[in-house]
Amino acid sequence: MNKTFFLILILVAGLVGFFIYNNNRPGELDDFALCLKDKGVKFWGAFWCPHCQNQKKMFGRSERLLPYIECSTPDGKNQFQVCIENNIKGYPTWEFSDGSRLEGEIPLSQLSEKSACPLPR
Repeated sequence: MNKTFFLILILVAGLVGFFIYNNNRPGELDDFALCLKDKGVKFWGAFWCPHCQNQKKMFGRSERLLPYIECSTPDGKNQFQVCIENNIKGYPTWEFSDGSRLEGEIPLSQLSEKSACPLPR
């Protein structure tokens, strides 16, 4: 029984280590997401919005670095004050440093062009 327990413990520790390693690896679009943030781009969205989820998925693991601002209250019925004050009417909304906005799921190439942030080759 001690051998079995020891083998299971090693297996579990290995799986935990793999998941920690995999989640901490850099994403392919890390530099792009960081550039958007550095250029003052804002990504306004709501957790319940399928278009926002699709937009985030375009960034893969780099999603965690996006300049994302959650607008929905936890109950999904209202907006946070910061979104009301910034007149966010739809999701997702991308706002650029010049004050211009794009709404909906925006292709990465268009975000790159609008922000002057290069996509990886």
